[in-house]
Amino acid sequence: MHPTFLYAGGGQTGKSSGLDALPVLGAWRRTLPGLRAWGCGVWVLALVALAVSGCAGSGRDGLNGQRAEVVSAALSQIGTPYRYGGNQPGGGLDCSGLTYFAHRTAGVQIPRNSRAQQRGARPVKVKALRPGDMVFFGQGGVVDHVGLMVDRERFVHASTSKGKVILARFGTPYWNAHFVSAGTYLK
Repeated sequence: MHPTFLYAGGGQTGKSSGLDALPVLGAWRRTLPGLRAWGCGVWVLALVALAVSGCAGSGRDGLNGQRAEVVSAALSQIGTPYRYGGNQPGGGLDCSGLTYFAHRTAGVQIPRNSRAQQRGARPVKVKALRPGDMVFFGQGGVVDHVGLMVDRERFVHASTSKGKVILARFGTPYWNAHFVSAGTYLK
């Protein structure tokens, strides 16, 4: 099977986010709430974790099943405006609204706010992070922000400073200094 290419540009203008066309197995080509369609095919405002062997591997690091659905749903919201308390895919999301939406799309119920999401999640060690796991940030150990890992190095989150849903690198000094814990609701 030849890979399908999905668009990972930002916003409604089609302006690139610097994370453009990436190969993804054809099985990823489906419409989720909040996806935008351009031209003849579906162009997803997202990317799929390519750090995973073979795009859709099935081992310990495989992106399949609910993990694939959670990651795909979260990535479909790249470019969505940040809105405090927001829970409208494509219209406005805050950080916990994004993770809530992504899990709900995959049929997984989680709490709505970041602190409750952290309390209810099964702890995950940083070295064991997988796509779909949640990373929690804050100051003084108090969680006030959450993101969703898309591969071993990046996470998607609703950024207050950028005003929209974006990808960020997990291992940067800023995120390391604010990291509180990681957890998951996925198998």
